[in-house]
Amino acid sequence: MKQLAPNLRSWASDIDQVTVDQAVKASHLPILAGPVALMPDAHLGIGATIGSVIATESAIIPSAVGVDIGCGMIAVETDRRLDQLEERALELILHGFADNIPAGLGKWHRDPSDAARGWLAQHPDELSTEQEQRALVQFGTLGSGNHFVEVTVDERGIVWLVMHSGSRGVGNQLANRHIALAKLQDQGLEDPDLAYFVQGQPEFDAYVRDMLWAQDYAMANRQALMEAALHEFAYRTQGKAVTWINCHHNYAAREVHGGREIWVTRKGAIRAEAWDLGVIPGSMGTKSFIVRGRGNELSYNSCSHGAGRRMSRGQARRQIPIEAFSEAMQGRVWQRGSAQALVDEAPQAYKDVDQVMRDQEDLVEIVHELRGVLSYKGVESSRRKR
Repeated sequence: MKQLAPNLRSWASDIDQVTVDQAVKASHLPILAGPVALMPDAHLGIGATIGSVIATESAIIPSAVGVDIGCGMIAVETDRRLDQLEERALELILHGFADNIPAGLGKWHRDPSDAARGWLAQHPDELSTEQEQRALVQFGTLGSGNHFVEVTVDERGIVWLVMHSGSRGVGNQLANRHIALAKLQDQGLEDPDLAYFVQGQPEFDAYVRDMLWAQDYAMANRQALMEAALHEFAYRTQGKAVTWINCHHNYAAREVHGGREIWVTRKGAIRAEAWDLGVIPGSMGTKSFIVRGRGNELSYNSCSHGAGRRMSRGQARRQIPIEAFSEAMQGRVWQRGSAQALVDEAPQAYKDVDQVMRDQEDLVEIVHELRGVLSYKGVESSRRKR
């Protein structure tokens, strides 16, 4: 860990000055309850740095939680070994995912499931009719960008399913509404995207209500997605779930640190209290990790949420040759026919996840190292790309 500024700690050995400069702005906020902590995967975000942990006193920053409230990871250990799968099982599973797990912009269920209706009935919120309908049909859908489903294998040969998704369109709408309201205040900030609500304001209570609801929705959405993925996996392999791990990495929560209750916002970071199990993905073509927290208070009991981007999506599309992307994906079952549309998610666009893990040895210990053998993502048409 390095002290980059009076109120800024960092575990990142691979970080650019632009990202540091952005984090320094957050470290000047008057609402902080301690130093800002940068995780090893830290990179430039909007307002708050992605891969940062911000502790605040009786205040909360909507943009630090981000626009995909409750985004996170879910991983399931199965009772199957890779050598027990039939020769074409992975290809058939990929086709099953594509047929039964909606993924990509504008792709969701035609009709709400009973599970979606049941969950919303038990978790009411002040949603518009349009938001409620969107929440219903998007429940159990993957989304786009770096959201994915993977089949992976650990060091024992055991098969795991790993998935990344969040609160979908409804979470995005709720987040953007509150971020816009926060920015209407005249707080004299270096970066208006760091605008915050203070406890006692009606806007604070409204945001916390919607944020907690969206976090619960994201958790349930991942559960529904994993159940669908397990159904496809079981159909081809007769495999069953053994262990479930479901964790947020874009969220805020009330926690006790240093003997006082504060808000801890993790933007691209997961909780790593002692014995917490978490999921840290690398990228397409690399590896992921199941980790156990060490409870390091210097990071507010947190660790990285992934490898972290090295290139923006635009840079990746301009600079990474399709041939190099395809070569990095050798040995895996994936949507190779859509390589052009997926190149912004190529392994070359991300930091070295092994270095990220070395940087945070005092934050987590590795329980399992997962090698990807199948990758499924939402594919966008080229006209959507910029």
